[in-house]
Amino acid sequence: MSGSFCSLEGKVALVTGASRGIGRAIAAELARGGASVVVGYRTGADEAEALAAEIGGRALQADVADPEQAARLVEEAGDLDILVNNAGLTRDGLILRMPDEDWRTVIDTNLGGVFYTCRAAARGMMKKRGGSIVNLTSVVGIHGNPGQTNYAASKAGIIGFTKSLARELASRGVRANAIAPGYIQTALTDVLPEEVQQAILGSTPLGRLGTPEDVAGAVRFLCSDEASFVTGEVLLVDGGLGM
Repeated sequence: MSGSFCSLEGKVALVTGASRGIGRAIAAELARGGASVVVGYRTGADEAEALAAEIGGRALQADVADPEQAARLVEEAGDLDILVNNAGLTRDGLILRMPDEDWRTVIDTNLGGVFYTCRAAARGMMKKRGGSIVNLTSVVGIHGNPGQTNYAASKAGIIGFTKSLARELASRGVRANAIAPGYIQTALTDVLPEEVQQAILGSTPLGRLGTPEDVAGAVRFLCSDEASFVTGEVLLVDGGLGM
């Protein structure tokens, strides 16, 4: 049973970057809430297909940095009630040595991908006068981080984009919110040196790294009718790191 609180029964959801990590946890949580979930992925076909089978959903491949592929993904996903933009990547480096390609790749995927999928999904949601869009940003997009000018710019851009989108779509009953995770235990954080991890924990009041499930629960809330009066919001899921 999905339970009635934050129920997503009868809703169709698309989650991008859903083959692993936070995206995987989000897809699983939305399915647990009763949604029919489309697992969007660029790489990791086996993982995406296995997850889709596990949660009774479908897996669709697309590179959301490509406008045509993003539009096709949204179209094939069907009559969407929920869009969660989680696809993202990092190409860290100090600005003095950052190649143009590392700047472009991060901006095109992290920020461009959000624009392309939202543009494709907005018309259908406006027509049915309902829908929820959740874009994954980062605490780095709010506070910055050395060696991540490209990533921080893309994630800060998502915040401004989401607030503007919320204003555009509100009159049609479509909501748009952002979630800013702090440091979450994934393959991306596992490679951080021990002293860096300890520094992060030291500045996180709750004293632990987050889990993908911590983020997934917040996404489910924002996608549900319980959050029907919440739009244009940035919800930090960061253990207090960003206070």
